Parts: sequence; structure tokens; C-alpha cells
Amino acid sequence: MKNPVYYKTKRITVNILIHIFLLTVAASCIFPLLWMVGSSLKTQSTIFSDMSLIPRQMHWDNYYWAWKEGGFGRYFINSIFYTTSVVIGIIIVSSLAAYAFSRLNFPGKNLFFYAFMAAMMIPIPGSFVPLYVLLNKLHLRNTQLGYILCMINVGLSTSIFLLKTFFDKMPRELEDAARIDGCSKFGIWWNVALPLAKPVLAVVVVFNALNVWNEYLLALLIFDSKHLMPLQVALMKFHGEYITQYHLLMAGLTIAALPIIIVYVLMQKYIVKGVTQGAIVG
Repeated sequence: MKNPVYYKTKRITVNILIHIFLLTVAASCIFPLLWMVGSSLKTQSTIFSDMSLIPRQMHWDNYYWAWKEGGFGRYFINSIFYTTSVVIGIIIVSSLAAYAFSRLNFPGKNLFFYAFMAAMMIPIPGSFVPLYVLLNKLHLRNTQLGYILCMINVGLSTSIFLLKTFFDKMPRELEDAARIDGCSKFGIWWNVALPLAKPVLAVVVVFNALNVWNEYLLALLIFDSKHLMPLQVALMKFHGEYITQYHLLMAGLTIAALPIIIVYVLMQKYIVKGVTQGAIVG
């Protein structure tokens, strides 16, 4: 029989190796973000000559010029409006659809669900042509509504899959108790299913908010008016034909990244709760 000290030493060694690996992965993820913030405080010339993460001289005015020259004000408001509208739309539609696929029986249920899942395998650019034709026929091209509806469509498949997986594990006793209290199917969805699904909804919110906030190609296809463009188009103003203003580009990227970081921080406790507790009802 082996000495207990051996097992204790082995366990400590394994834990140390795991922590070293996780710290290495974390550092590789955080380093580009730190480099971006550091570069946003440098000048165009010192970005390539000063390799330190913390510049010797801070140029905070880069953020002012990035905001002013990039016209961030209008684009920033547009992106906030698009992201908020799309995320709310996806949460409502995907949660209703997922609950229906999980709890209701209706003709073609499996066919419709597998059709949604098949849509996950189609890359977004692969749907550009049919989307363009459809929006033209509906007179929704170059409109905010057309763009919002397209982005809701893009995020539905993954969101429905995540929420249906959660609803499948939800105890039916909770629904039975709600029915005894007089809840309809819609009432059960609103008062029981959605409150329990907060961890999954947090994942849906972060995933889709990031997707909408960073979207650029679909906006170029749909919009003709520059006043309707999202924030990402402002970043392209720092990329010229012969020169790129890297210090202003990094400042603009930092400004663009802040809202998503805030959303993640606000949703983090729900995401961690879902992972550690098996989404409550695992």
C-alpha cells in the first residue's frame, strides 16, 4: 500500500500543473487586450519603437481625437440601439420557441427544430444573397428594422438550442404546481421557465451582444446611408489607402470594447452559476 504522502504530493503537483496551464491560457487571452490599451496611449511612431505595455508618456488625447475624427457619437448610438433591440428580440423569440419545442406537442415539431439546427451550419455570408433579395422585396433594405430582423435571425438557432437543452432538464413538477395555481402555458413560460433560465439567458445575451456589436459585413450589404451604420464602420476611418493611424485605431477599439466588457461583467455571476450548478436543474 502506497504512502498517503505520495497521493498528497501527486495531488498538489497535478493542481500546480493545472494552475500553470490555466494561467498561461489566461495570459495569452489578456495580453492582446493590454497591448491594445497600451498602444492607444502611444503616438503613431512610438507604437513601433516602444514595445512596453505601459507607455512612458500617456497620450490620453488619443481617445478624444479617435471619438471626434471617427464620428463615434452617431455610430455608437446606432450600435447600442441595434444590440439592445436584437438581444431583446432574440431572448423573446428563442425562449418562446425553445419552450414550445421542449414542452409542447404539435405537427412537424422535430422537423422545425432540426431545420433551426441545420441553419447553424450555414455561414452568415452564405445567406447574404437571399437576405438582400428578400429585404428588397419587403422594402426593408437600408432600414434599421431590416437590419435588426436579419440579426435576430442570425442568432436564433444557437439560442434556441441552448434554451431547449435547459428546458428539457427543467422538472415538470414545477409546471404542475404552476398549473394548480392557475397559470396558463404562457404564464408558466414567463413566471417559471424564464426566471430559472437566467444562467442560460446570460450566455445568450453575451454571445449575441458580442455578435451584433462586432458585425460589419451585413451592415455594408443592407445600408446605403452612412448615418445608419454601426460602430465598426467608424474604425475603418483610421485605415487609409497608404497609412493606418494605429494610435487612433487602438483608442477606437478600446472604446468599442468597453460596452461588451461591461455586459460580460454584469452577466458573469449568472454564467458562473450556470456552470458550477449545472444550470440549476442539471
